[in-house]
Amino acid sequence: MHRITDIFLAFIIIGIPTILIFGQGLIKRLIEHREKRMEIEARMTAEKAAQYAAQTERLEQRVRVLERIVTDKGIDVADEIDRLRDKPLN
Repeated sequence: MHRITDIFLAFIIIGIPTILIFGQGLIKRLIEHREKRMEIEARMTAEKAAQYAAQTERLEQRVRVLERIVTDKGIDVADEIDRLRDKPLN
């Protein structure tokens, strides 16, 4: 029984601090990896948001053109479409 107590005491004195030291480095690397992954995901999300905003702006411009065509009376629709089609977008 005395031998088991010595082994347990040695584990407490040597084993636990060793595990904590190596575990600390592993946890630090895991946290750094997770932070890098989150940064990449944030950049990708921002890029997608910018693409959606640009697409939304283009669609809004097209809707404005269609609204003008529909609401303007006395304008030949075919001529208006051709004129607006040739007009460069911002």
